[in-house]
Amino acid sequence: MDSGPLSETAVLVTGASSGIGAATVRKLARDGADVALVARREDRLTELADEIAAEHTVGTHVVPADVSDPAQVTAAVESTVDTLGSLNGVVVNAGVGRGSDVETLSDEQYRTMMNVNVDGAFYTARESLPHLREGAGSLVFVGSFAGQYPRPFNPVYAATKWWLRGFAHSLAGQVGDDDIGVTVVNPSEVRSEFGSEDGTAFNERFEPGEVTEPEEVADAIAFAIQQEPPTTINSIDVFRRDKFEHF
Repeated sequence: MDSGPLSETAVLVTGASSGIGAATVRKLARDGADVALVARREDRLTELADEIAAEHTVGTHVVPADVSDPAQVTAAVESTVDTLGSLNGVVVNAGVGRGSDVETLSDEQYRTMMNVNVDGAFYTARESLPHLREGAGSLVFVGSFAGQYPRPFNPVYAATKWWLRGFAHSLAGQVGDDDIGVTVVNPSEVRSEFGSEDGTAFNERFEPGEVTEPEEVADAIAFAIQQEPPTTINSIDVFRRDKFEHF
């Protein structure tokens, strides 16, 4: 087993097949954690798990699942604990954006964002809490700059991230006495596949160094998980130093 700050821990990551999720899996493995990879695209997950196995001596567990389905989330958490032996950290990263203008947003686009960004986060947290309580673990939500400031481009997506932030901070108050740490990591634009469903993906729209890289967000997530009780990190904002120049 790799030695590191997260040795002898097991962490579940949703949305693990690309972008921030995949970068987080790689970072956690480098830090010595066993990792459960959860997403819909099983081929991507298997490829990433093989990469981790070739480079590190940590355990991996591939779980193809849709976080908007509560039964699949329950099964993912249970199989993770059965396979890896415990659950010390959970990264609620799965998220989608669809459409833009409210008056042209379809019911399907609206419901997709709500199902994944809101319901999926709730299901993941709900099913994970009993296991995190056993080991004084950490729950990290990947929020967004859009959940802190007005985002005219897509008000519904922004609203799901405002909900996520409010839920996470309120949950922190509820489970803090159980030694469960709750953190929200809020990146601005990230060079990833995000946006590809409705147009140009961010990793094509922005040049390297122009906006935040997935690995930078992964570093913040790992830092939050590394905190030991009674310390927790409430929130971390990740963006370029010139972000507010034209805000």
